[in-house]
Amino acid sequence: MTLETAFPDSTVADILIEALPYIRQFSGMTVVVKYGGHAMVDEQLKINFARDITLLKFIGINPVVVHGGGPQINQVLDQMGIRPRFVRGMRLTDGPTMDVVEMVLGGKINKEIVAQINLQGGKAVGLSGKDGGLIEAKKMKIVHQADADSPPEIIDPGMVGEVTKINPDIIHTLSQKGFIPIIAPVGAGIRGETYNINADLVASHVATALSAGRLFLLTDVDGVLDSAGEMISSIDAETISRMIGDGSISGGMIPKIEYALHAIRNGVQKVPIINGKRRHAILLELFTDKGIGTEVTE
Repeated sequence: MTLETAFPDSTVADILIEALPYIRQFSGMTVVVKYGGHAMVDEQLKINFARDITLLKFIGINPVVVHGGGPQINQVLDQMGIRPRFVRGMRLTDGPTMDVVEMVLGGKINKEIVAQINLQGGKAVGLSGKDGGLIEAKKMKIVHQADADSPPEIIDPGMVGEVTKINPDIIHTLSQKGFIPIIAPVGAGIRGETYNINADLVASHVATALSAGRLFLLTDVDGVLDSAGEMISSIDAETISRMIGDGSISGGMIPKIEYALHAIRNGVQKVPIINGKRRHAILLELFTDKGIGTEVTE
């Protein structure tokens, strides 16, 4: 059977040929994927994600997944009668909320992702930031200014943390043994206290610590959008500052893009922000000439 007979419209063959040089180029590279949003809720998208991550491992790329879980946390909090509060995309976290966050992130969600990847033929291992001293953290201080005329306000976020250090030994060990690390963004303070940490922040620091070739930030939109709602294919620090100032970039996209910049400035080669609702979004970004989403540059 000829290639033309097997693939009459040559679409599949063209895709494979286009992907080949990228597969060769990226073999042995570490990629960090921040997994969150609708892609973690829709059942078919969850299966697709697990297959894509498994495929990356099989072709010689080393994926590391850092996951969020905001909608799932909110659902449990709602059932308990606890109302979530956010500032600049950060969840304010008191004691009862922290218990729920750790239970949902480190327990339910993490193990669901592990199970799905294992079901697709991969070998995934779930980690909390507490495991092996992976994520060291301290309490985050949030400075909030409502507008240019208002004085800055210091907000106590509760048990919200920021990363002080990533100890990647456990990630290296797992990756070298053929496993795929799946990380819940919970860290430990110097006295063993538990901190809820923004998953984009953790992914940025993990990518930096691993000198990753790529940091993929999955979201629910095609990328960074301009004032007309059109996707921006590439965005630099100056444009980011202007768009945050005029409100074009707001809410949860602010920390996401700030942490993307942090990764770029600390050795990560490329940081694409892509729509996790698109089927095989990571593969399309990594293995096609045009790619998808918004690439953050310095």
